[in-house]
Formats: sequence, structure tokens, C-alpha cells
Amino acid sequence: MGAMAISLRHPALALPAAVVAAGSATLAYGAGVETRWFHLRQANVPVLPTGHRDVQVLHLSDLHLVPRQARKRAWVCELASLQPDLVVNTGDNWAAPDALPALLDTYGPLFEFPGVFVWGSNDFFAPVPKNPARYLMPRDDSFRRGRPLPWRELGAALTRRGWVDLTHTRHELRVSGTRLQLRGVNDAHLDYDHYDRVAGAPAEGVDLAIGVTHAPYRRVLDAMAADGLGLLLAGHTHGGQLRLPGYGALVSNCDLPVRQARGLSRWPVPGQSSARDVDPAWLHVSAGLGCSPWSPVRIACPPEATLLTLTARQPA
Repeated sequence: MGAMAISLRHPALALPAAVVAAGSATLAYGAGVETRWFHLRQANVPVLPTGHRDVQVLHLSDLHLVPRQARKRAWVCELASLQPDLVVNTGDNWAAPDALPALLDTYGPLFEFPGVFVWGSNDFFAPVPKNPARYLMPRDDSFRRGRPLPWRELGAALTRRGWVDLTHTRHELRVSGTRLQLRGVNDAHLDYDHYDRVAGAPAEGVDLAIGVTHAPYRRVLDAMAADGLGLLLAGHTHGGQLRLPGYGALVSNCDLPVRQARGLSRWPVPGQSSARDVDPAWLHVSAGLGCSPWSPVRIACPPEATLLTLTARQPA
């Protein structure tokens, strides 16, 4: 009678290996596929006075560009075919000190349109390696400062091409008969924000006031909404970057509720105690077009730009 081969491998012992394999496959997909799967999100926002024509705003954020990203660069260039009325850039443009020529080339066709911008933390400092698990902490407000980036040179280049630096300033323009007033703050993630410098009610005769910030911290959003701004634009969150299908974002990388880490919502959320006596503004948070080169993974959260069509409010 021949010897019987006996397996000492219990079925339960195979589970961790299966989990590891599934996790590895997911990360490979998130790094190799989804980070290159660029999307255009579109949304209508009823914020204009009755009878006004639509205004189209292209919202860009968080490119985290390095020169080798040819596919991303080409995709962003083609956004000029949308012919937006206004481009709003909410920061974190680059991720390397040698990225300026590539970044200006990427934005080149979009300089044909009026634009404004604010700064994010990774406009000032290059990203550095860190434990990816820290990103999944409910409130990881830490920021490790890497090599300083030549942000002043970038700002000068953007303004020479016609875009307006909104850092702690107001700017007005008229689009399709609509008078817009925009105001912005420096990066709130680094505590560089000083909203008091631009605080106050919109100027008389303004049809829509828009607030622009990189990181959507509650203190900034609350102050802007309390001043009567009708639309708030932000980035920073990467939409959570790692989302669970059917659940959504796990983190927002700030104190914004995770359910608002991507897309269009209202602020303050109707029903919150802080919303008393304040008409909620519309809030759009871009999931952005990139991520840190040290954490090049997106799951259930493809990179995106957004075309917001500002429409007239319906008569009461």
C-alpha cells in the first residue's frame, strides 16, 4: 500500500494569503490603472439670479505634476476644448522642483480663458515619503515639509499669463452679463489662511460671490458662508483617494465630513446648529487630478476635473 500524502495546510491558513493577494491586486489596479483613468465630472449649480445666462467654470485641483506624466498633461491640455468662461485652480499644482516648464505647457491652452488660483501645501513644499497608513487615520492633519518649491516663480508665471492670484484678495469680473466677485485664502492645511483679510459681505451689485480655498477646513467654509458667498470651491481631499464602493471616502485629510470629500453639497449642511440664520452655500470639492508620487494609488476615486455650469435659481 503506497504512502498517503498528507497536507498540513489548514484551509484557514490560506485565508491570509488570499487576503494579501486580493490586496496586492487592488493596489496594483489603483496604481497602474485608476491613477491614469481621468474623468470629467459635470454638475449644474443653481446660484445665479433669475434670468441670467449660464456660466461655465472649470475647476482644477491637485495635479501634483511631475514632468514624466505625459498622459495627464495631454488630458489637461484638451480641457481647453470645453471653452469655459472661467478656470478656478485650487492648488497643489506640482510635486517636483523641475516641473515648472511641464506645468506651464500643460496649462498653456487654458491660459486663453480667465483664471484664478490659490495655493496648496504642496505648492510650497515637495512631498516626502511617509507611512501610507497615516493617511487612513480619521484626522491626519500632519504635514511633513519636504524640499521648498519655487512657488513665487510659479505664481509670477501664472499671473504673467493672465490668471489672478486670489490669496487674501478679492477679484471681480463680468461673464455673460453676470457680475462675479471671487475671494480666496492661502492654504488652511498649513494654517496659512487669514480669511479676516477678505471678510465681509459681497459688494453691492454683485450677482454671485465665490469663495476659493485649497483645503476645505470648517473654519474657512463657515466664515465664507456666513458672509453670504453662494459658491465655495476647494480641493485637497483627493476625494478620499481610497474609497470603498457603496460607502465612499474613509478620510477627508481635514475636518470636513467624509461624506463631503468629493463633489457637490451644501455648506453649512442644512439642519446643523451652525446653519441657523445662514443660507447654505453650494460647496464643490474636487477629487483632483493627481496624488503624491510617494502614494500613487487611487481606489474607487479616479482623478478628475469638473465643469460646473452655474445656472439661474428657480423663482420662489
